[in-house]
Order: sequence, then C-alpha cells, then structure tokens
Amino acid sequence: MRTTKIIINKELNSAFNSWSTYIGYLLFFCICGFVNWISSSNIFNVGQASMMPFFIVINWTAFFMIHVLSMRTVADEKRNGTLELLFTKPIKANQLIGGKFLSQLILIIIAFCLTIPYYLTIIGLGHIDLGPVILGYIGLICISACYTSIGIFASSLSRTAAAAFLLSLGIGLCFQLLFGILARQIGSGWLAEFFMYLSIEEHFDSLSRGVLDSRDIIYFISLIVLFLSLSKVFICKTRY
Repeated sequence: MRTTKIIINKELNSAFNSWSTYIGYLLFFCICGFVNWISSSNIFNVGQASMMPFFIVINWTAFFMIHVLSMRTVADEKRNGTLELLFTKPIKANQLIGGKFLSQLILIIIAFCLTIPYYLTIIGLGHIDLGPVILGYIGLICISACYTSIGIFASSLSRTAAAAFLLSLGIGLCFQLLFGILARQIGSGWLAEFFMYLSIEEHFDSLSRGVLDSRDIIYFISLIVLFLSLSKVFICKTRY
C-alpha cells in the first residue's frame, strides 16, 4: 500500500505541475457551462429543475478528457525507458497499475466535485430530488473508473500516447455508443439483451434516474477488473 501511495503522489504531483491539467479542467468547465447555461438546450429551455441533461454533458465531456489523461500512463514510461527502470525497484505490477489508476481517478473526481456549484444553482430554480443527484455522481465516477481502466489498458499496449489515445477512444466508443446502437438495431432476443448489457450508457442511465441496481455495480466492477487485469498481463510481458 505504501508503494501505491508513493506512485499516486508522484502521478498527482506530475499532473498538477503541468499546465495541460489546468487547461483540461478549464475546457471541461467551459463546455459544461456553455451547454447548460448558454446553448439552445440550456437549463432554462428545459423548463424544469433537473440534473439529467447536466449529467449527460458531463458524461460525454469526461469521456474525451479521460482518454486524453490516461493515454500517457504507461506508453510514456515505455517510450522513455522508465518502465524497465521502475521494475528494477521493489515495485509489483499491481502496485504500479493501482497507483496510476487511482491517481487518474482522483483527477476526475476533483473535476466532478468542482461542478457542485451547478447543482447549487439549479436548486435555486426549483425542487430537485437529492437521491438521483447522488446516484448520478456515483454513476459518473463508475463510468470514469471504467474508461480510466480502458485507457491504462490501451496505454499498456502502445508505445506512443497518440496510438494509446486512438485505441482507448475506439474501445470506449464501443461501450459508450456502439453496443447500445447494435442492441436497438437487433430489437429483441438474447443477442439484443447481451449488447444492451454491455452498453455503459444503459447502466449509467439507471443510476442517473435514481435507480440503484446491484447488476449495474457488478457490471462496472467487472469491467474495471477485466481491463486492469489485461493491463497487468501486457505490462508483465514488457517486463520480461
């Protein structure tokens, strides 16, 4: 655990010493603010105090931001030759992956925490149930953890950040968009249900509506474990 904490601190220090992190946060808030307060689909045109449109905007904005943040996690270590150097020290692959995963997730959670003023502003427009808001944020953290694990997996396969970004984005779009489209095209039957279950949007929608289902939590945990385990396999191949 101590080694993992050291890796987390190293990653966070590196992130907050880089202007790119602050530029990413600024773009994130500008996009969320524009869509929710200025665009044609702003909160005033919706006509009700609801966080659902806001969660959809955060979901898609965070989707791209996460792939940008995670694309360098392992790829840069490979390119710079520091991955082999790390493994000359008493560091296990699990500790390295866990440290990088948690540090990336912390960066995303900080961005979500800073959107709380949006919620406080919407409260002033009318009554809003707190339950769906809390579950909506939990859902955002869950899908962010999934996409972070996918980003680390893609980065473990690549030697350049650009290649990792494209691979991560492609896999992410399958879960975010493609599987849901396939399910709706098929219509009914076990295959449609299978693709619908694979769709992250399906599970996130349940939480953002205030429905807490253990199947959604199991899905998110399974996806995270799967891609982090695959990352470990490829990192260990690089090591040996």
